[in-house]
Amino acid sequence: MNALNVAEYVQGLGLQARQASARMASATAAEKNAVLRGIARLLRENAQALRSDNAKDLERAAAGGLAAPMVDRLTLTPKIIETLAQGCEQLAAMPDIIGEIVGMRQQPSGIRVGQMRVPLGVFGMIFESRPNVTIEAASLSIKSGNACILRGGSEAIESNKALVRLVQEALAQGGLPTEAVQLVQTTDREAVGQLIAMPQFVDVIIPRGGKGLIERISREAKVPVIKHLDGNCYVYVDDPCDVDMAVRVADNAKTQKYSPCNAAEGLLVARGVAREFLPRIGEVFAAKGVEMRCDAEAKAILSTFAKVVDATEQDWYEEYLAPVIAIKIVDGVDAAIAHINRYSSHHTDAILTRDHVHAQRFLREVDSASVMVNASTRFADGFEYGLGAEIGISTDKFHARGPVGIEGLTSLKWVVLGNGELRQ
Repeated sequence: MNALNVAEYVQGLGLQARQASARMASATAAEKNAVLRGIARLLRENAQALRSDNAKDLERAAAGGLAAPMVDRLTLTPKIIETLAQGCEQLAAMPDIIGEIVGMRQQPSGIRVGQMRVPLGVFGMIFESRPNVTIEAASLSIKSGNACILRGGSEAIESNKALVRLVQEALAQGGLPTEAVQLVQTTDREAVGQLIAMPQFVDVIIPRGGKGLIERISREAKVPVIKHLDGNCYVYVDDPCDVDMAVRVADNAKTQKYSPCNAAEGLLVARGVAREFLPRIGEVFAAKGVEMRCDAEAKAILSTFAKVVDATEQDWYEEYLAPVIAIKIVDGVDAAIAHINRYSSHHTDAILTRDHVHAQRFLREVDSASVMVNASTRFADGFEYGLGAEIGISTDKFHARGPVGIEGLTSLKWVVLGNGELRQ
């Protein structure tokens, strides 16, 4: 497919999505929920066929030398397929928020003014590797009354085609337009450039992948982008704190899983508890093979452990996605807040404390999408927040911030109810 044909093809997807979005916006809760339950049924009925299509991607990935973690992300296991089916059923069971009117107030003029929740319209999603994202994005799009255009990674093309066929089958069975969920079926990179430059058809772009992909899309897009570039999350251990709890939570935030964007990459410790806390967390990290990159004060306390090295200025900014953590001793809550606001990626940051005033200040003053008290940063997730699912996490400040679920795929418009009032 040459560049001209790619442009025509993607423009055609955009036109079809825009037309489908009008029908999706008017779809009833019963219609949307029936489609979601239909997707769940079709996923289970076609599990073996899906794994056969997935095997083609896995075979090509192995031949191409794709890294083992990426191959793992690419694999559709029976458990993953069942989890996707259950996710669709959970979404179907959730309330439909489209058309809700909130904040209705009577004005002195006699009119009543409020806001109605409505779909965004059409979103484009660009993602890498994980074919499960295809179902997550499609199901959230249907539930929120949107249309979507999905562009997965070339390594998952056969899996994504098979999954979208099932989604479109469920849409057709439910009487909704199959063009409400479309897949860009070319692996030509020019298709991404076209998709992010069609404001007449696409209302928002959601990239989900590596920093390079997200930086490119943020730089080149001509439509709004919901994004986060980094997950440089901090845990601050305050004075006073429950040291036993702090050790458990800091350990979980770092080591429960190293690769997610909500894993802790930095650990700040108040000077007043450092000599009690650091040897205990150091023992945990050393046993798990975690490298500790420390300022001079923390290094002096942790020097008896393996893998303790000097931190550089860059370490305070770094998203490792690996068994590495940056550790710094600070004077107290003021210094911790200042450090986090300067160096973190404004994704998720936590304070572990017994001081209510410190906790409230941290919640108010730390400028991040999720701020936590006495909890692991690993909870920063749409499912854990009770959103049913998430389409990504946003560190932007407009519209959606933090895990983006159904509500993040909607907007509010003002509605005015009158009875013949005239402006004086």
